[in-house]
Amino acid sequence: MKLHFVFTALPVLLLAGCVTMSGNYVVTAEGSDGATVGSQFAITAEGSGIYSARNALCATYPGATVHIKDAATGEELKGESPYKCR
Repeated sequence: MKLHFVFTALPVLLLAGCVTMSGNYVVTAEGSDGATVGSQFAITAEGSGIYSARNALCATYPGATVHIKDAATGEELKGESPYKCR
């Protein structure tokens, strides 16, 4: 009985990790002093493109804090923002 549960639950758990991002987002970064870095621009990303934008900002500004906001509502994307670059 337990083995049947494991084989049933495993695919459900694996598919839950395959959530596709959708929507348009604005990605910005702040330095350690709280000032916006690269203030001449904000990166607009669609769907899972937020990860490429976030990684590009982190590569350019190590130690920055990246904010990902919904372009329509201005609300931060829960679970992904804010993100502290290493």
